[in-house]
Amino acid sequence: MNLPVDPAANLAALIRCPSVTPAEGGALSALQAMLAPMGFAIDRPTFSEAGTPDVENLYGRLSGNGPHLMFAGHTDVVPVGDEADWTHPPFAAEVADGWMFGRGAVDMKGGIACFVAAVARHIKAHGAPKGSVSLLITGDEEGPSINGTVKLLDWAAKRGESWDAAIVGEPTNPEALGDMIKIGRRGSISGDIVVHGRQGHAAYPHLADNPVPGIVMLVDALLSPAFDEGTDNFQPTNLEVTTIDVGNPATNVIPARAKASFNIRFNDTWTAETLQAEIHNRLDRAAARRKLRPGRGEKINFELIWRDRPSPVFLTRDEKLTAGLSASVEAVTGRKPVLSTSGGTSDARFIKDHCPVVEFGLVGQTMHMVDERVALSDLETLTRVYQRFLEDWFA
Repeated sequence: MNLPVDPAANLAALIRCPSVTPAEGGALSALQAMLAPMGFAIDRPTFSEAGTPDVENLYGRLSGNGPHLMFAGHTDVVPVGDEADWTHPPFAAEVADGWMFGRGAVDMKGGIACFVAAVARHIKAHGAPKGSVSLLITGDEEGPSINGTVKLLDWAAKRGESWDAAIVGEPTNPEALGDMIKIGRRGSISGDIVVHGRQGHAAYPHLADNPVPGIVMLVDALLSPAFDEGTDNFQPTNLEVTTIDVGNPATNVIPARAKASFNIRFNDTWTAETLQAEIHNRLDRAAARRKLRPGRGEKINFELIWRDRPSPVFLTRDEKLTAGLSASVEAVTGRKPVLSTSGGTSDARFIKDHCPVVEFGLVGQTMHMVDERVALSDLETLTRVYQRFLEDWFA
């Protein structure tokens, strides 16, 4: 039986599929070809929603008697930019000086390639695992994340699937393989504040209401005081104002409206609901306390618009999963990984509603960059970490 035991060969096959979100690009077919010889049952559901592109996904399961481990990830990749800037073609999987180049090499086709190789080596050495292994792979992680993991999880759960633990193969290591395991993520909320004024001539301010002082006052109310000082597992909640805009090219015109956008990354001091209530309260107090223009007695006329759905904060406390993966990482790499909640959001935010989840993958220094690349030695090391974890977890 020809099993996919070589992570570099697996990765090359995946990189050569131009699966820029939301295109499947052949990547799921390449993955299916690797899984089928190992006995995985494969489904490839496509999900749709108005106003978003259709997305094909893959769910593969190797069934056995015992606990059920999920590996989750994505085969979609971000655009390559100007191909002329690449020293190696982005979808050629060329190898030079011990590195494999290509879009998705670390984010995150490399993680998938290594996990597949680890399962194949486990089967070759020990036979089928004493339990079930599934791969939950989306083509929508780098996109709007609407027709991908969240719907694939619901689809699988309705078919009776349940999981005991999950690993997401995102590139979690900042410098070297073994640096970091992600055991949680901060929550994320984005919103817009719009202040409504009255357009007019800059020389006749008594006939207009300038919204710019109002937007500045409201933004200041969001920035101070600090939301919290952080917790044992999370850094302090942080709000970033990402743009302030009035859309006004003329210097002699008072604009009719001003808009500020913000994103806030929050820790487990808050829920999305309590933090949204705090934002509302801060803005309401500032709007009532400050005047839109000196001499005018009305409060600042504003609206608060929440964008998308909030991403909740979560922390995984499953000792078998976190300690087991840490032990595997240390045994193979000699490094004791930091258990971290840093960084942005990932599809782990959806998986945590179904089972305990952690993230561990390759070094992420070149993800989304020109000449994205991975060391061949790291592919082998990560495969050995995953293989060690499978052996111990199913023991």
